[in-house]
Amino acid sequence: ILTILGNSAVLATAVKRSSLLKSPELLTVNLAVADIGMAISMYPLAIASAWNHAWLGGDASCIYYALMGFLFGVCSMMTLCAMAVIRFLVTNSSKSNRNKVTKTTVCILITFIWLYSLLWAILPLVGWGYYGPEPFGISCTIAWSKFHNSSNGFSFILSMFLLCTVLPALTIVACYLGIAWKVHKAYQEIQNTDRIPNAAKLEKKLTLMAVLISVGFLSSWTPYAAASFWSIFNSSDSLQPIVTLLPCLFAKSSTAYNPFIYYIFSKTFRCEIKQLQCCCGWRVPFFSTDSTAENAVSMMWSG
Repeated sequence: ILTILGNSAVLATAVKRSSLLKSPELLTVNLAVADIGMAISMYPLAIASAWNHAWLGGDASCIYYALMGFLFGVCSMMTLCAMAVIRFLVTNSSKSNRNKVTKTTVCILITFIWLYSLLWAILPLVGWGYYGPEPFGISCTIAWSKFHNSSNGFSFILSMFLLCTVLPALTIVACYLGIAWKVHKAYQEIQNTDRIPNAAKLEKKLTLMAVLISVGFLSSWTPYAAASFWSIFNSSDSLQPIVTLLPCLFAKSSTAYNPFIYYIFSKTFRCEIKQLQCCCGWRVPFFSTDSTAENAVSMMWSG
């Protein structure tokens, strides 16, 4: 519910402001599409299977579920990686070079992200890698246990783990650390001017946003990655079902975080939500922020 409502609000805001969207914001829209796609295509089947205490639909629905999870999961990871790289380049570029990141460039990048994700998702269907049920039996994913059972499974899992998880995660962390360092250096250069209060707020908000986006996504998927990594080298029977279930649920919760982060740090998004609230008749508490610092954050963060 949180995923669908939150990301639907992001998409509604994007449609309403389509003519005003900056090119990096298209990646935010793409991330919302991936998150809401995962919630709609996967979660109802998982919930029904949980109530049934067993997987519903047999092998066909298991492959479908694993395919959707892999497709949207890789798309979300690569979109976050692209966002981090573009924001890093924008932050460390001169004002004239920032305009080089056009909407056409970002649209091409988004197309590549979806094709890259689709390629990895269909590889198990054409013979490289396998899909199978989770150890707790009410969802499906990549067959991690095939890592040792066949060279096919070994090469697929190793390649996927490096190219779809480790490398993007390291890129995200490195880019946001670079952004935080750049903002810190900029603050030091103006520490003797009258702009110290606003500069301090700007540094704090940018750094906190970078930390929340990075830590929120990585922390939600790290337990699942750890459990999957364990099942590669050990029998899945060595873990209690609850130990494998909770990381899976926690990973799925990552689709609900981002709208809250946008709401806290984006004045424009809060204003649009307020207008949606007036139209739909629901109420959301608002955070009071200093408008000058907020405008500066919005301008620098969106590029």
